[in-house]
Amino acid sequence: MDDVVICAPLRTPVGRMGGVFAGLSANQLAATAIRALAERTGLGEGEVDDVVLGHCNPSGENPAIGRIAALDAGLGVQVPGLQLDRRCGSGLQAVLYAAMTVASGAATTVVAGGVESMSSVEHYALGLRTGVRGDGVMLHDRLARARETAGGVDHPVPGGMLETAENVRREHDIDRLAQDAWALRSQQAAGAAIAAGRFADEIIGVEVPGTRKTPAHVVTTDEHPRPDTTMADLARLRPVMGAVDPAATVTAGNASGQNDGAAVCLVTTRAEADRRGWDPFLRVTGWAVAGVPPETMGIGPVPATAAVLARTGLSFADLDLIELNEAFASQVLACLDLWGLGTEDRERVNVNGSGISLGHPVGATGARILATLAHELRRREGRYALETMCIGGGQGLAAVFERVA
Repeated sequence: MDDVVICAPLRTPVGRMGGVFAGLSANQLAATAIRALAERTGLGEGEVDDVVLGHCNPSGENPAIGRIAALDAGLGVQVPGLQLDRRCGSGLQAVLYAAMTVASGAATTVVAGGVESMSSVEHYALGLRTGVRGDGVMLHDRLARARETAGGVDHPVPGGMLETAENVRREHDIDRLAQDAWALRSQQAAGAAIAAGRFADEIIGVEVPGTRKTPAHVVTTDEHPRPDTTMADLARLRPVMGAVDPAATVTAGNASGQNDGAAVCLVTTRAEADRRGWDPFLRVTGWAVAGVPPETMGIGPVPATAAVLARTGLSFADLDLIELNEAFASQVLACLDLWGLGTEDRERVNVNGSGISLGHPVGATGARILATLAHELRRREGRYALETMCIGGGQGLAAVFERVA
């Protein structure tokens, strides 16, 4: 793995569900990102060995989205592609899969990342092939249904990921005020990053077709952040599960968004990067995945991070940056407490915001975080950074990256 490097990490802006990218399919977002990657690196037709994209909500409209995006991005018919699903960790897992593929010698150059268009996730019905009787057809929202079934038969989570966030809040005694304070910190960090132009190098513009009401235009900024948010604004929001749990604390303000976006990078050998003049940002130092109870999936980063730090011989003191995806403020705070990270240590965590402020296009988030992490680590001239996230169904994924000097 020492010979494998990550080049040209980039991403689209993140759109709100039903927002600026609502009219674009997941494949259009992915193909746009890959075309931009090809332009930045000078990739020509047929020069990629594979395209690996994380994608959590595939459908018949874009099966094996890595292949379809490769075709639509003009990489050539000889370039294969696939999709993988480790829920919220999919985009990061795609990059790790690509790194392992290159390290094994099975490929030299792989495009990897993730994509999600939560705006266009479909509703579906079961039983139509064999005939429906009785009350007729029931349509399921794929987004909501997947959250409820993520724990399988023996670990039901009928309240979806919100239920798991409340479970973590209850078990680790995380109060509403602390959750709102973390959410405010996230919004302010993202706002400061946007104002300072810190996302400029990682974001590529996305052209949105015109409608009868709006002309065609190019989107270059994240849509989800609300940097003017105040604690009073957050306090006014009602807990989503308040009707069934009077002690509930999770609101739309201290939870991640539902979003649209894509992020990709080029995974290759150092020799190939040098030969092609590509600028390597990172190498993978180590990674780990772990399982936790589906009912408290939010603590997944704790065992996953413990495993990767043990494998690499590193400690939290060695990490210049820590990216802990904000699925919910309650689980972020629980993880930080379990890690024993105090106020000073937390200054290295999510320095430019995360899922609460920037949004969480689930299949793309791992690759979006990687792009932000790579550029920030270079800006700070740091050495090591951790990326980790909780995963619906009870998993944690963690990876340590080293900056290529």
